Amino acid sequence: MLHRRKIAIWICCAFFICNLTPSLNAEPISVGSRPVLPEPDTSLVPTVNIAKASQWPEGKSPKVMAGFTINAFASQLNHPRWLYVLPNGDVLVAQSNYRSKKKAKLKDWIAAFFMNKAGAGIASPDKIVLLRDSDGDGKADIVSDFLTHLNAPIGMALIGRHLYVANTDALVRFEYETGALSIDQNLHPAELITDLPAQDPNSHWTKNILASADGKKIYVAVGSNSNIAEHGMQLEQERAAILEVDLASKQKRVFASGLRNPVGLAWNPSTQQLWCAVNERDELGDDLVPDYISSVNDGDFFGWPWIYYEKHRDPRVKTPMPAGLNLRAPDYALGAHVAALGLVFNDKSNLPAAFKNGALVSQHGSWNRSVRSGYKVVFVPFEHGKPNGLPSDFVWGFVEQNEAYGRPVGLAFDIHGNVLIADDVGNRVWRVSPQSSRVGQ
Repeated sequence: MLHRRKIAIWICCAFFICNLTPSLNAEPISVGSRPVLPEPDTSLVPTVNIAKASQWPEGKSPKVMAGFTINAFASQLNHPRWLYVLPNGDVLVAQSNYRSKKKAKLKDWIAAFFMNKAGAGIASPDKIVLLRDSDGDGKADIVSDFLTHLNAPIGMALIGRHLYVANTDALVRFEYETGALSIDQNLHPAELITDLPAQDPNSHWTKNILASADGKKIYVAVGSNSNIAEHGMQLEQERAAILEVDLASKQKRVFASGLRNPVGLAWNPSTQQLWCAVNERDELGDDLVPDYISSVNDGDFFGWPWIYYEKHRDPRVKTPMPAGLNLRAPDYALGAHVAALGLVFNDKSNLPAAFKNGALVSQHGSWNRSVRSGYKVVFVPFEHGKPNGLPSDFVWGFVEQNEAYGRPVGLAFDIHGNVLIADDVGNRVWRVSPQSSRVGQ
């Protein structure tokens, strides 16, 4: 049985490889506030072009925009995905991954093959580590296991003396003491706030969180359990959505829906609106569908799986769309298949004045595009609370030829306002600061 499965995988891979076009990163179309979208291409065999996961050569690092410098804040980590900076300056890093235990279809085995190539095939570390730069030299000299035996954790949020953590299947909280290098889970076990949807195959497994300004609610980004609901809508309950959790009652509700895979969450400092970064659907061609960032209001519906960009119907989805949904278009397209994940606004940054009004977005990188897109961090300028202009490359150089030395995921500002980037392939956290600033400040 195993031998037959391997043969089938290699036969299918041969078809996939026929669609590969080795290339350097190229700019996608369909970018900005008014993207122009091509007609969908629903070919039988999807295009696959993944940069093979490699290792950073000695002395090599990503490239950064002129006027900035970049250094490894921490290295030798284990699949660092998400970042959270505590008030005392300690940096929490969620080290996690997820592999479904259910591999019933050949397509799942093919997907696993390419995940391994991309560096996402490792067992989940299932923990949060703490990084501390005690001497202020811009590098973490203390690395401590802060929380262990979690379940694919991503989102983190500190409210008062409680640290909230989003595992793939539940929102929990722990007692936290300022300056602690770890939490004793025997003395302070996890308190369950609410379960989160994690039914197999649990595609788009990450669960990011963001606290409200008053600390009374937490918003949870939950991705879909499929590409276009091909497993049935019964597996999509409370998914492809942002959930709102009331912490006093521990009750949750759908705040916004139709978001195929929302990940990054942030409050827009100009408008106090919730914004998110969203990965759109695959297998409609090189330039469909653009990933995006957007404001999100209570009751918004962004179309998934039936519609993309407000008026474009997905020809593959045959089930009727429910009536009465508040359908709206996203605010800003980032290009197809870039895999937008991290999102931070620059109100607390140490960046020059030209960067104060805007947001940084990490792009993990494409797999379903003949000419690769993403694999970088971009700056999106804002004006009057809305994106205004095209994105600029802020950090890039994670890929050379056919090798990915790294892939950017979570973003955060350290206590001094410098940019931190989690690199889950390079197993590092990078730190970007203006060249004129002193180390650590």
